Amino acid sequence: VQLQASGGGMVQAGDSLRLSCAASGRTFSSGAVGWFRQAPGKEREFVATIRRPGSGNTYYDDSVKGRFTISRDNAKNSWYLQMNNLKPEDTAVYYCAANGNSIILSAIRTMRSYNYWGQGTLVTVSS
Repeated sequence: VQLQASGGGMVQAGDSLRLSCAASGRTFSSGAVGWFRQAPGKEREFVATIRRPGSGNTYYDDSVKGRFTISRDNAKNSWYLQMNNLKPEDTAVYYCAANGNSIILSAIRTMRSYNYWGQGTLVTVSS
């Protein structure tokens, strides 16, 4: 199983980027998909997740709520992170993650809830 994250780059504050994660080797249409990020010198942190299929199962860290949108395309076995109004503090390596099963709400922010990880894509936001 492989997760391939892409779409990172260098942008200015206020710009937008769309990250993509393409999965191969198994499907995640019935499980959880998400994004984490790791800024220089900091621990990896939760960004967003769709914890199970169906509406109303999308969750965000407060720092990105209202600016970032996670979505999935089960036909393409892919998920995305639309990032708008980027800020310098969004600078980080962004990792996509997945679990073949749904994740309980209390565990969505925990890295070990996700058993598949992509390699990361760097987002740099300048002021």
